[in-house]
Amino acid sequence: MTNKIYSASMKKLVLSLSLIASVAAGQPIVLKAARMFDGTSDSVVRNAVVVVDGKRIAAISPSSIPPNAQVIDLGDATLLPGFIDAHVHLTEEASDNWYLDHFQDLMRQPAEQALLASTFARKTIDAGFTTVRNVGASDYVDIGLRNAINNGWVVGPRMLVSGYAIGATGGHGDADPIPPSRGFQQLTAMQGVCNGVGDCRAAVRYQIKYGADVIKFMPSGGVLSLSDPVDAPELSQDEMNAIVEEAHHWGRKVAAHCHGDSAARMAVQAGVDSIEHGSFMKPETLAMMRDKGVYLVPTLLAGDWIGRKIDKFPPSIAAKGRAALAARSDMFRNALRTGVKIAFGTDSAVSPHGMNAQEFAIMTGLGMSPAAALRSATSGGAALLGVDDRLGTIATGKLADIIAVPGNPLDDIRQTEHVLFVMKEGAIVKR
Repeated sequence: MTNKIYSASMKKLVLSLSLIASVAAGQPIVLKAARMFDGTSDSVVRNAVVVVDGKRIAAISPSSIPPNAQVIDLGDATLLPGFIDAHVHLTEEASDNWYLDHFQDLMRQPAEQALLASTFARKTIDAGFTTVRNVGASDYVDIGLRNAINNGWVVGPRMLVSGYAIGATGGHGDADPIPPSRGFQQLTAMQGVCNGVGDCRAAVRYQIKYGADVIKFMPSGGVLSLSDPVDAPELSQDEMNAIVEEAHHWGRKVAAHCHGDSAARMAVQAGVDSIEHGSFMKPETLAMMRDKGVYLVPTLLAGDWIGRKIDKFPPSIAAKGRAALAARSDMFRNALRTGVKIAFGTDSAVSPHGMNAQEFAIMTGLGMSPAAALRSATSGGAALLGVDDRLGTIATGKLADIIAVPGNPLDDIRQTEHVLFVMKEGAIVKR
């Protein structure tokens, strides 16, 4: 028995070393699988063959395989574009103890948080998510993590990051109401807290100065904050207009955290690129989003996860969580009926990292087709993030972000929760 285990381990080691050597030598890699979902269609291609040369896809279903290629036959599996999660917080993760989390958030040094974040990044890419949009972090830890991944210091998904989320004093982007007598200092525009048009423009500029790829702001209240109502607008129309205009001037897209309908309507009028959550949005607001091409990022998994442990939160948070969870399913069904563009997002950190694919089953359970759900995390997500020129589909010339799942996810969407192969830019991350 020991010899068999040793032999199997050696085979895996030899395979890994040969794959690393082939990449280092510039040897093409050929991926074979029973099926392929390319990110654009409603069906799968049978007997898929994809040739990867360097960082890019060189050919699909070629007439012949390069003679020097490393061939990986994944068998009864489906190749897909690397998944995109448009709403994560890789720098943190909630436990079942809200009060302990609150204490640890106050006491951890940014360096500790960054090291912990690298473990969340690894879990995320191992789950098949090769690109994420990180919408909100403290101490610019998200920017440091993005840079570390880009430099090859740690393994993780490609990250588009926002730095601090922007919001009003006392709002969802501000800190919890720790008494000033305890030494708490009010956050400023550098940490995303702004009041008035000029201050809000400054908050955008600070995030861009320190490396933000995207701007996230808080037009409405949130669930996991103590002092603000979940559905009330927390910025004026002029403040929202200034945030969006300033971000767009600097070439940054804008994600708007909105549970409340009136705040979402104001944000859409301001010209945002996406509404995050959208729990209480009404059909009229969804129709505005459709007409203006604004994406919905529904983050259904976050609501489900909070609902599983709702009684463990402080009463004010639990009440908001119940209200948002009760409203969000009808909102999502209305969004599907209305024809709003939908991009996949989970709000991971509310739920544990690496579980992102559970969002697919919730989406399809509420009426979205499996193919549409998969497109929301591939071509749809890439279009929202502005990276569809190089990501989101399996196509010749695109970056080789390719994953594989067992069986056919169009028949069983939960196969997306069992990713068995991950490649990012031609490098094999999980085999």
